[in-house]
Amino acid sequence: MQRLDDQPTLQRPHPSAILGATRVVAVLRAGHASDYAPVIEALQNGGVLSIELTLSTPGVWDELPRLQQRFGSALELGVGTVTAADEAETAMDLGAAYIVTPVTDPAIITACVRRGVPVYPGGLTPTELHAGWKLGATAVKVFPASTVGAGYVPQLRGPFPDLQVIPSGGVDIDDVPAWIRAGALAVSLGGPLLGDAFKGGDLQELTSRARRVRALVDQTAAQLGAAQ
Repeated sequence: MQRLDDQPTLQRPHPSAILGATRVVAVLRAGHASDYAPVIEALQNGGVLSIELTLSTPGVWDELPRLQQRFGSALELGVGTVTAADEAETAMDLGAAYIVTPVTDPAIITACVRRGVPVYPGGLTPTELHAGWKLGATAVKVFPASTVGAGYVPQLRGPFPDLQVIPSGGVDIDDVPAWIRAGALAVSLGGPLLGDAFKGGDLQELTSRARRVRALVDQTAAQLGAAQ
């Protein structure tokens, strides 16, 4: 007789090689997606190569193919603030490299897992995060991360030792090393990284901030590797 907890092995989508190497996601919100290209180029120059285009910004569906054509395989473009399965399907149809959602919606996660596209569902409580992971999420997004801090990760790893985590929401640049040391797969940064880039700010300064984030990630990862 089959036990109720017996389930087929999940074909969990793996994080991309880009995310595995860089461990930073830049979250872009703007007045319109047509403003994205120069900001993405500035981030690329600073070594931040995983870009989340949020659906709270108008025009994402139109701009995503244009941005893919412009940047090619030099970076990856995901779609975030996805709150319905049909939005996830549209994003995947347009070639989104990954899907990010602020909620733990089984329909969204299942759609992405079925198509083999990395998915990062948001949650805060152990129940929400475990539910997303159990459904096959590539990693779970702790959101809003500033509410709990990096010390939350080792506490989660007690009951859920295999859980992969990406903090998002209120993560400052100076917080990055603590999250990496805690075992986060990557860090997700919005305002602290983007600053005033969408309000006429100096894009060279954005590139400098991106380089700083990458340096913090790389240095912390190297220190962890040396200690093992």
